[in-house]
Amino acid sequence: MELADEIRINAPKDVVYAALNDPEVLKQCIPGCEELIKHSDTQLEAKVVLKVGPVKAKFSGDVELNTEGAPDAFSLSGQGNGGAAGHAKGGADVTLTADGDETILRYEAKAVIGGKLAQLGSRLIQSTAKKLAAKFFKSFATVVSEESVS
Repeated sequence: MELADEIRINAPKDVVYAALNDPEVLKQCIPGCEELIKHSDTQLEAKVVLKVGPVKAKFSGDVELNTEGAPDAFSLSGQGNGGAAGHAKGGADVTLTADGDETILRYEAKAVIGGKLAQLGSRLIQSTAKKLAAKFFKSFATVVSEESVS
């Protein structure tokens, strides 16, 4: 499964990059996130509850950041386990481009799922993933824009 999109955020690039590295901001924005622990500058652990069609699962997972191109670009990869519901692993490449006082965030993500979730059908999984990504980035843009103003 692949996802790609771009979003315009009403905040300077350095503010957006800092927010993408702030566990408190991310926890507010990740749909279903119950816990987000930063173990180091490049390693995070998350606990997320998601409902995909008839399957509801609590995922526990690890995310690793690669910040070599930061603050213009970075990538992340991770994997999560939802017990009987299944598992997922994937990654994303993110680029940040300054546009005046705003920032354009572009991402390309890939994910592979297994278990009960994989049996639901690719259209349901794809549409749910798009909705979750859109919800995250809309929330993220709102939080970052508000923090940038205050």
